[in-house]
Amino acid sequence: MVLGTIFAVLAYFATAVFVAGLLYRIALYARTPAPLKIPTTPAPVTRAGVVMRMAKEVAFFQSLFKANKWTWLFGWVFHAALLLVVLRHLRYFTEPVWSWVAWVQPYGLYAAFAMLAGLVALWVRRFSIERMRYISGPSDHLMLLLLIGITATGLLMRYVVRTDIVALKTFVLGLIYFDWQPIPADAVLLIHLGMVMALMIVFPFSKLLHAPGVFFSPGRNQADNPREKRHLAPRAAMLDAGRQKTGGD
Repeated sequence: MVLGTIFAVLAYFATAVFVAGLLYRIALYARTPAPLKIPTTPAPVTRAGVVMRMAKEVAFFQSLFKANKWTWLFGWVFHAALLLVVLRHLRYFTEPVWSWVAWVQPYGLYAAFAMLAGLVALWVRRFSIERMRYISGPSDHLMLLLLIGITATGLLMRYVVRTDIVALKTFVLGLIYFDWQPIPADAVLLIHLGMVMALMIVFPFSKLLHAPGVFFSPGRNQADNPREKRHLAPRAAMLDAGRQKTGGD
């Protein structure tokens, strides 16, 4: 039970850092002024077009596809597989398991292999391309290693070192309902969970924050309509309103 208590405290701490850090960074993004009209052209001229552009960017990585097909392939495979894997893991947080979560189980299992392949390809790319080696820092390699480690240990638990899934789900549900339960003392499982919690802690402070950050990119979320509508950042709008009230130039 001591081990379960330690991991329960770590899980709450990692979740608190993840949620608080994510909300803080999103609020920071939202408050950052965009004084210039700088949509990446060719750009849509209406808000509906911007919404469609953002949808294609988030779902299909449109700009990355235009820039580099191999990087797009590896990146899209990883992200699509990650989504299926995360949905598959919802079975540990729900009782009874939702029907659509049960339906996605086999697809999430196969997606884990695609996720690992995409991550390894992205990591090899950082070594094999001179330009990528030059701009890659230790944190870039660390994030990829962490994600590879999480995926690899997850596959190990499925195919090599089996863990007590029922006891694991009891532990997870105990965290949700604040009724702490023992955690299976399997080394691979503990390493897997430890790396997941480490990822949650560093996520709000790493380059992985591009996930919510893409929605605040002026090059993507602005319509190309500077002739039809004057663009003013909130600060500039306040100054402009003040000048009009005082009759200043």
